[in-house]
Amino acid sequence: MTAADWRSLTLTLELAAWTVALLLPLALFLGRFLAFHSFRGKSWLEAALATPLVLPPTVLGYYLLVVMGADGALGSAVKAWFGTDLVFHFSGLVLASVLVNIPFAVQPIQRSFEAIDQEVRDAAACCGLGFWRRLRMVELPLAWPGVLTGLVLTFAHTIGEFGVVLMVGGSIPGETKTVSIAIYDRVQAFEFDVAGQMALLLVVLSLAMLAVVGSLGRRERSQRTRT
Repeated sequence: MTAADWRSLTLTLELAAWTVALLLPLALFLGRFLAFHSFRGKSWLEAALATPLVLPPTVLGYYLLVVMGADGALGSAVKAWFGTDLVFHFSGLVLASVLVNIPFAVQPIQRSFEAIDQEVRDAAACCGLGFWRRLRMVELPLAWPGVLTGLVLTFAHTIGEFGVVLMVGGSIPGETKTVSIAIYDRVQAFEFDVAGQMALLLVVLSLAMLAVVGSLGRRERSQRTRT
């Protein structure tokens, strides 16, 4: 593996870290809101948030490209305000990654909040705990396994994302060329040894993160059984 390949890996980890950091507050808000509130159209909202799970990445990438492009509503606004393009730029890649990973973060968090007994929340309110103290001292500790699961899944999915990254970011070294794109380019150039090394590295990372998710799931089920 060359320095450019390692740079692709570093860029991928940076993208995953930014995605997790930006998506966490949004996922906490949406997950908690959907868990504790019933309203007309809730099923439609949940379906919309889950859309990235079923749509082909190229379809998602196409619509993001249209919206974030120079002629798109978001892309033209960002260009006018900040003088920079979103498409084929790392910032656009981060935004696309956040949108694509919403279901991977929101759904585990929502399920964890839904598992909190209403009596526990009522008892915390009766003890005089306000919203933020109740969230910090009662709800988040109980929902933490789901929160961590969502973050790990988001990180892992970002590392392996290909279609959306290619559509929105292209393959610009040091800017948008992630490790999945680097593997594809190596295969296209018939450099299978290097492609195999990078692919093996991704397999190891993915297995490690899935093991973490499995461990968290078992711990959460064990806690529910004890309670």
